[in-house]
Amino acid sequence: MKTAIHPAYYDEAQVVCVCGNRFTTGSTSEKIQVELCYQCHPFYTGEQKFMDTRSTIKRFEDARAKAATFQATKKIKVEEKKKSESPKSLRDMLLGTN
Repeated sequence: MKTAIHPAYYDEAQVVCVCGNRFTTGSTSEKIQVELCYQCHPFYTGEQKFMDTRSTIKRFEDARAKAATFQATKKIKVEEKKKSESPKSLRDMLLGTN
């Protein structure tokens, strides 16, 4: 190995999480700051967290609700149209009445 080209390795590097958890590990940095750790990560805790800062989930749910109401009204309109265009009786067709 060449000397003076490798970074310093710290056996007791401190890892600090946003949730307040601290633990030590080996690293080339003395102090590491992380946003998720084993105590607050949803995979390990079994809880589901959403970090929705731009409200994309709310906009998606609103669009989904709007689409559902549109489909319901469209179905009603199609059924009404079918009823109004019901086949005429033979007498009506021969007389030409509407």
